[in-house]
Order: sequence, then C-alpha cells, then structure tokens
Amino acid sequence: MMKMIALCAGLFLANSAVAQTNIALGGLTVDTTAAIEVIADSLSVDQDTGIAIFDGNVMIGQGDLRITAGRVEVVYGTDTSQIARLVATNGVTFVTATEAAEAQEADYDITTGTLVLSGEVLLTQGNSAISAGRMRINVADGTATMDGRVRTVLQQGGN
Repeated sequence: MMKMIALCAGLFLANSAVAQTNIALGGLTVDTTAAIEVIADSLSVDQDTGIAIFDGNVMIGQGDLRITAGRVEVVYGTDTSQIARLVATNGVTFVTATEAAEAQEADYDITTGTLVLSGEVLLTQGNSAISAGRMRINVADGTATMDGRVRTVLQQGGN
C-alpha cells in the first residue's frame, strides 16, 4: 500500500511540473513548482482504470494554496505518468493568502487547461465577493466566466 501511495504522490508531483508557473485561477494564484502534500483518510488506486481516489477530509497543499474536499479523484491519461483530470467533490475550498473560492464540486481537465467549479460557487478577494452556480476558468490565461444567477458585491475606495 505504501508503494501505491508513493507512486500516486510521485505521479501527482511529476505532472505539476508540466503546468505553467504562477497561473492565475480567476484571481487565485498557484505556484505549480512548489511541492504538493496530500492528506486524506484513505486512498484507493485502481491500476486497471488509472484512477486514484483520496477519500475523507482531503487536504492538499502547494505553496500558499490550500484545497480541501470530501473526495478527490485523480484520473491518469493513457500515459500513466501524467494526470489527465482531477475531480474534487463533497464541498471544495481553495484558499490562498489573499483569495478564497468555495464550491460543491471542482473538475480540472488538465489536458484542456479548464477548471470548472460548480454548485454554490463563491469567490472572495479582499472585501469583494462574487457568487454563481458555475465558474469556468482557463488556467493558461487566468480568464474566467460565471453563470447561473451571478451576484457580486464590489467594495470601492477606503472604508
């Protein structure tokens, strides 16, 4: 079991080096060169399907970024040394020193560079907040679109 955990963690780390450094996720910045730590209640790996599942109180840390979720599914591509997709469910939170995002689910398609947050999405930056049913982020250029009853509060000036 320890060998599978090391393999899964090693593949997760190896893939992150391929991504662009300091990408902006609709306002959330990620240093993809930093080491990744994953903590969960359990891990199951299916070598036949190329899927690893971290389940229960999942916490992922990379640089200043912290991600929590109830469950994270890691899907490997045809080349099992590369992660194709990450799917986080059961309440997902992304937190950096200055921003935070919450959603019920997050689906990161690494092959297309698309991160989709869905279900009661809330993005906060300083005193400003925006919420919607869904947020789609292009991680290559940091652009984002939100839909599904978008609501925002924008703070201006001083106090």
